[in-house]
Amino acid sequence: MESQTMEHRATEAHGDEPRNPGMPLDLDWVAAVQANTSAIERRCGTLPGRRSVKKDNQAAWLLKAITCMDLTTLSGDDTEPRVRRLCAKARQPVRPEMLKALGMEGITTGAVCVYHDMIPAAVEALKGTNIPVAAVSTGFPAGLSPFHLRVAEIEESVRAGATEIDIVISRRHVLSGNWQALYDEMRAFRQACGEAHVKAILATGELGSLRNVARASLVCMMAGADFIKTSTGKESVNATLPVSLVMIRAIRDYYERTGFRVGYKPAGGISKAKDSLVYLALIKEELGDRWLQPDLFRFGASSLLGDIERQLEHHITGAYSAGHRHAMG
Repeated sequence: MESQTMEHRATEAHGDEPRNPGMPLDLDWVAAVQANTSAIERRCGTLPGRRSVKKDNQAAWLLKAITCMDLTTLSGDDTEPRVRRLCAKARQPVRPEMLKALGMEGITTGAVCVYHDMIPAAVEALKGTNIPVAAVSTGFPAGLSPFHLRVAEIEESVRAGATEIDIVISRRHVLSGNWQALYDEMRAFRQACGEAHVKAILATGELGSLRNVARASLVCMMAGADFIKTSTGKESVNATLPVSLVMIRAIRDYYERTGFRVGYKPAGGISKAKDSLVYLALIKEELGDRWLQPDLFRFGASSLLGDIERQLEHHITGAYSAGHRHAMG
C-alpha cells in the first residue's frame, strides 16, 4: 500500500510524461560533445535585450515562473515551524486579492525543497495538495560522504515521503574525465530513488569548463536523471545563462536521440523577476513550450518569489510595495 501511495503521488506531481529510463553509457557520444564558449556567450548576451515582455503578458509569464519554482529552505537553523510557514507560502504564493485582480486562482509553487530532517513537517503541511516535497541528498552540498551513506540517505528520504530527490554528483569524476564512474554513481542514485524523481546537481561552477558541463549533463541523462540542475546554491558561481544554454542543448540532443524528455533546473543567483523572464524565454526558444511546465522546468529559488510578487503588485496598482509585504511566512 505504501509503495502504491508513493507511486500515485509521483504520478500526480509529474504528469503522464514517461520517465527517462536512461541508456548504456555511450563514450563515443560523450567524447564528441564540445562547447564553443565564445558563441555561447554571444547568444546569451543578446537574449535579455531581444526578449522583453510587458504589462499583461509580463504578469502572465511571472505567474508561470511561480508555478515552476522550488520554494527552498536549506539553512542550518531550519526548524519545523519555518518549514510549515514555507509550505503555507507554497500553497498560497500570491495574496488572494492580487490573484483575483489578475483573473487567476489556484496558483501554487512547483515544489518545496528541504533537508531530510524537515521532510515529515513538509509532507504534513502539504497534505491535500499536489505539491511535491523535494529533499537534497547524497552529502549535499559537497557530495563527499561515503558512497553507501549517500545511497542510504536517498532511501531514507524516500521512505520519509519525499517524491523528488536532489542529488549532488562527485565533481572529481568530471574533472578527471572518469565518465564511467559518474555514470555508475548516477545509476545507483537513480535506482535508490525508486518512484521518486531524481534531479542531478552538477555544481557547474566547480566543473572547470562548459565542455565538462555538457559532457556531465549527457552522462547523467544516460544514467537516468529525470532533471539536471545547475548548482547547489552554495557554490561561489551558480546558475548562469551560458551554463544554462549548454545544459538545455544537451537536453535537446538527448531528446532528439532517445525520445525522452529530461527536465532542467537553474538554481542559485536568480533573485529578480526580470531574470526569471529571461530564463523562461531561453527555455521556450531552445526547447519549446512543453518544457515550460513544472514537471520539466523548475527554478531553485526563494527570494525570487518576493520580487515577483512586488512586480505583480506594481502591475495591479501602479506602485511598488515594500518587501516586508511579501514575506516567506
